[in-house]
Amino acid sequence: MEAVEDLSIRQAVILAGGQATRLRPYTDDRPKAMVEVAGKPIIDWQLDWLSNHGVTDVVVSCGYLADVLERHVSGLAYDGMRVEVAAESEPLGRGGALRFAAGRLPYRDERWFALNGDVLTRFKLRAFANRHVEAGARATIALARYRTTWGIASVDDDGLVVGFEQSPQLPYWINGGVYCFDPDVAGLLPERGDHEDTTFPKLAEEKRIAGFQIETYWRGIDTVKDVKEATEELAGIGW
Repeated sequence: MEAVEDLSIRQAVILAGGQATRLRPYTDDRPKAMVEVAGKPIIDWQLDWLSNHGVTDVVVSCGYLADVLERHVSGLAYDGMRVEVAAESEPLGRGGALRFAAGRLPYRDERWFALNGDVLTRFKLRAFANRHVEAGARATIALARYRTTWGIASVDDDGLVVGFEQSPQLPYWINGGVYCFDPDVAGLLPERGDHEDTTFPKLAEEKRIAGFQIETYWRGIDTVKDVKEATEELAGIGW
């Protein structure tokens, strides 16, 4: 088995496509990855995280308002990190966009990370990569605890409501939108379509896809409400 104690991965793809209509008006003039949370665009939070964990090369796949994103990242200064925007000429779907961007990665024979462009999280990427290798997986998914948007009522043995909890985390795990891939997985991704409907089910059937449970902060930014709540949460965490 491959030694994992010093394992690190130096390249990543960020999926920043899509028009994100549920985030309007924030996305009227910018792609979702450029929406600001706690005073900083989502993609800046992500690049900072990747840079701090040894990633040196990032390809950002974007279609909608890709020029806005390209102007932004061209002005960023991360020591030793190279960031390239791969603009789709037509919508490819998430799996197609992953495959398209992976084709721009500089180290074709090395593993790579991938992130959805609307995810805010922090966890140890080296531990994530180690889990991937130890499991003998071709793909590994970071799993986040499911947080319901509904309030949950607590009921006693007599059927009386004794309390409420708003938007609690439930004992279920969901796809956290952060992945670790073997090099050849790029060729298994669809040219058009969604990897969650094609590639992932096939790998799951072969028992070659692993999970990595995130116990730290995770938040998907899908709505205006998410932006406001995440801004308050990050202020409390002190990132």
